[in-house]
Amino acid sequence: MVRQAVLTALSLCLAAGAQAQSDPVVLVQSTTSLQNSGLYDYLLPLAEFALGLDIRVVAVGTGQALNNARRCDGDMLIVHAQVAEEAFVASGFGTARLDLMFNDFVLVGPVDDPAGIRGAPEAVAALARIAQARAPFASRGDDSGTHQKELSLWAGVADVAVASGSWYRETGSGMGATLNLSVGMGAYTMTDRATWLAFRNRRTHDILFEGDPALFNQYGVIPVNPAHCANTNAAGARAFTDWLTGTDGQSAISEFRIHGVRAFFPNAD
Repeated sequence: MVRQAVLTALSLCLAAGAQAQSDPVVLVQSTTSLQNSGLYDYLLPLAEFALGLDIRVVAVGTGQALNNARRCDGDMLIVHAQVAEEAFVASGFGTARLDLMFNDFVLVGPVDDPAGIRGAPEAVAALARIAQARAPFASRGDDSGTHQKELSLWAGVADVAVASGSWYRETGSGMGATLNLSVGMGAYTMTDRATWLAFRNRRTHDILFEGDPALFNQYGVIPVNPAHCANTNAAGARAFTDWLTGTDGQSAISEFRIHGVRAFFPNAD
């Protein structure tokens, strides 16, 4: 088991842990899906024990997480909007961006599927059917990684800015709240798979479209650059990043399950 592996490997982590001890608190700006899915409840105690750190998470949309880190509110990020992440690093706010793990997005909606997206050949075709039917669609509308991915899929399919307030509804909320609204109003929405697996208020909603490579969802980890934020806990962020992308962290991510279903697939280089 991962816990036993962490205990066995503890001696190998002493150097990183000792370095981080001078400031044991590491603040992570994170996408909400990792909190909503329960991954952090499982993962953080393992990392904290191995590294001697107190790891605290601020769970917000990826856009907000990046903005918070630009203001030096956080020591590292775990987010899922790669283009924005690479721009963050290129601007000098982060030291490096590393692949961490992946899963995928899915389109969910009422099982009677009024727009007929079940069986669509690809994700953009499914969205086109929703737009043509003017079927209600709940968007996070919060510049999160999920929202950014969704907008990239709508491009060339429908002008959702014009449709905003009619069949296209922006919640300005996290994934859990958006799913609750979607269920309440009988709307379609796009969600990361892990949040959907952990979501309990499904009622008559189900996954109606999945499996398109365009719905691939990559997560990255970025330590904040101490040259930009002088007070960042660079040692602690580096220790936690190394653990996440190393053997123990990757094994822990691989073993995490939601109701028996694997939720994330580690792919650190």
